[in-house]
Amino acid sequence: MNITELKSEGLKKEYKVTVSAQEFDKEVDAKINAIAKTVKLPGFRAGKAPVSMIKQKYAASVRGEVLEDIVQKSTDELIKDKKLRPAMMPDVKITSFKEEGDMEFVISLENLPEIKTGDFANIKLDKFMAEVAPEEVDKALNYIAQSRRERTKVTEDRAAKKGDTTVIDFVGSVDGEEFQGGKGNNYPLELGSGSFIPGFEDQLIGKKAGDKVDVKVTFPENYHAKNLAGKDAVFAVEIKELMEPKEVKLDDEFAKSLGEESMEKVREVIAGRIKGDYEQASRMKLKKALLDALDNAYNFEVPENLVDAEFKSIVSQYEQAKKNNQLDAEDLAKSEDAIKEEYKNIAIRRVKLGLLLSEVGKEAKISVEPDDVNKAIMDEARKYPGQEKAVFDFYLKNKQAVESLKAPIFEEKIVDHILSQVSLNEKIVSVEDLYKFDDEVKTAKKAKTAPKKEAKAEKAEKPAKETKAKKETAEKKKTA
Repeated sequence: MNITELKSEGLKKEYKVTVSAQEFDKEVDAKINAIAKTVKLPGFRAGKAPVSMIKQKYAASVRGEVLEDIVQKSTDELIKDKKLRPAMMPDVKITSFKEEGDMEFVISLENLPEIKTGDFANIKLDKFMAEVAPEEVDKALNYIAQSRRERTKVTEDRAAKKGDTTVIDFVGSVDGEEFQGGKGNNYPLELGSGSFIPGFEDQLIGKKAGDKVDVKVTFPENYHAKNLAGKDAVFAVEIKELMEPKEVKLDDEFAKSLGEESMEKVREVIAGRIKGDYEQASRMKLKKALLDALDNAYNFEVPENLVDAEFKSIVSQYEQAKKNNQLDAEDLAKSEDAIKEEYKNIAIRRVKLGLLLSEVGKEAKISVEPDDVNKAIMDEARKYPGQEKAVFDFYLKNKQAVESLKAPIFEEKIVDHILSQVSLNEKIVSVEDLYKFDDEVKTAKKAKTAPKKEAKAEKAEKPAKETKAKKETAEKKKTA
């Protein structure tokens, strides 16, 4: 076997491999002789058929097998001898393969870059933190109280106001034609909840039980159903009943209904939840600052094939979001070329940081242990109080889901390793500043997303027992 280097441009390498006809035929003969010892042909006992007959019958398939073996063996030897580190599976192209004559093929690959990680002590970062203010606890407590209010039928003759719940029948139509999903009966709609199309609930305020109202609305341009997006619609609504909320008394009895012994304990649990969310936001902000610092501090060539694969993945997410009318106003205002250029830069950044973190993990001998995976599964289960067993069963039966946990665990351990070496300056900031992620990455195009404040509030404002309300099952889980 003879190997000739054809190209060496940066990370791109290309080699021509030549295998002589004699060497190839020798491999073919060896495999034919091995087959001859066991194969059975008509008229002959097993292992007694003439080699010439076996060669005639099996030559074509054997040559194919030998070709695969030689390509694999040659590729492995090339990588070992040249001390290569392919970023992806090498590409092999057969250039000559005839019955008589030498066999030739070309191996093309992109090498991983050599990365010198150096010392992280010179990196200086601000760690932002926020204190849990009493009014935040009050707000969360009020949210819980509002969500648990009982509602009673309004018996007096009065008009509906914000906060009331109207029980309605409705039928929606566009251009006089009813549309799918636009009909409902005995639907409880809280006025002011914002759960219906903008403008719908406002038109029921001031109406009474028994009233029939034609509610006129316009579907948002980014509405999930494309056939309705931006369309004017009319809903024929009948208010069948009017209900009002009863005031909730925040006392120890209310605390016990939440599974706690006192209001003091409820406030303590709420404060702990909010603090946990603040710490999570602080971590995300700090991690983003660290990745930005690493991106600026290190400059090396990245494999184009890895960037292309990452770019295709991002574009696929973008196309899916576009298909579902889920693009934000910022992206809708940009041209396709501008968006794809932005995505290309993000793909380069992702690959670059991924390679850097991987090298740091390798040098620090960081690994993902079974205990790390078990802890991650426990953390997932805690997000679904009352459904812990379903979460455990999901991961027990789904090895791929377990594997998907390892990459983010590995990344977080590397980030912790680097953060233990950098210079941190702790700063107390407002909640608004804590959740302000300048040019933060969005769903389809960025590496990590800023936590949604609304989601944070909903989670923080539920004490331990309150979270027993039904949530989505663990089967909806996926994989950063």
